[in-house]
Amino acid sequence: MIYELLAAFAAALLVAWIVGRILVPKLRAIKAGQMIRTDGPTWHMSKQGTPTMGGLIFVAALVVVCLTVGLPAMLRGDFSALFVLAFSLVFGAIGFLDDYEKLKKKQNLGLTAPQKFFIQLAAAIAFILLLRLTGHLSPNVYVPFFDVSFKLPEVVYFVFTAFVIVGCVNSVNITDGIDGLAAGVSVPVAICYAAVAFVWAKESLGIFAAALAGGLCGFLIFNFHPARIFMGDTGSLFLGGAVCALALAMDMPLILITLGIVYIIETLSDIIQVAYFKLTHGKRIFKMAPLHHHLEMCGWSEYKIFFVFTGISAVFAVISYLGVFERYLI
Repeated sequence: MIYELLAAFAAALLVAWIVGRILVPKLRAIKAGQMIRTDGPTWHMSKQGTPTMGGLIFVAALVVVCLTVGLPAMLRGDFSALFVLAFSLVFGAIGFLDDYEKLKKKQNLGLTAPQKFFIQLAAAIAFILLLRLTGHLSPNVYVPFFDVSFKLPEVVYFVFTAFVIVGCVNSVNITDGIDGLAAGVSVPVAICYAAVAFVWAKESLGIFAAALAGGLCGFLIFNFHPARIFMGDTGSLFLGGAVCALALAMDMPLILITLGIVYIIETLSDIIQVAYFKLTHGKRIFKMAPLHHHLEMCGWSEYKIFFVFTGISAVFAVISYLGVFERYLI
């Protein structure tokens, strides 16, 4: 199985590089440039016009690898990676519509928040039903590090997992705020999933996770600072969907607490900022939210934020692996 995982990583990296070489100039030619938020750091305005929808680079890599390297597993009846891919593509499609609306309106506003929420919620419920019906997900909540499970009522578990999905997807979206950050933070996450799939003998999911890591590395060739392309909501929502779908398909949603620690910190900084602003009628805790923008305002370079946050993600990926790898070992 290790050879399949390495092949998936290498193939996705290669496909992402090839697609990126083609896509970046094409998007520049049609002027599919990102509109920069006026309420963000002022120096980000220099990035105005950088092509968006770059998430298509690693989306293409995942599709190709799942249908090639992952084909033998599917022929043996293991369609788990296909389920995860389909779910991620639904969220990627939501992001694509959002990006398209932004480009059409020439502003940094796409679908409304209620529109995105209800579409995401519907997709989450459909995915949970699919996993339950195919036996990939149980109403037993596995607790990492303690190697115990407890059962929740079916309805409660549905609400819980739907909340996890929508929250996780939007947390990844919030993390995508500077060059390479969301992709860099997510590479250790994907590698952790691949390592867990290896020891648990979940070949199909391992191939997907390894391909996700490879696709993101290929994408970073074009997205690392200074970025030649942004992933856009097309990429960040697909990525968020993939991250939480893998946790659910492996029946360990609580692992996202440690594995997704950077996403959680970024989101909490945003929530705290907004809540404190409203409670104090205009005062702020952070110079700017989410946290990566606060650190920028404190003088951190995009390079430093990328490497520190990615390093934190890598450390917690190792911790997360240690917390679950013994689950199915005899």
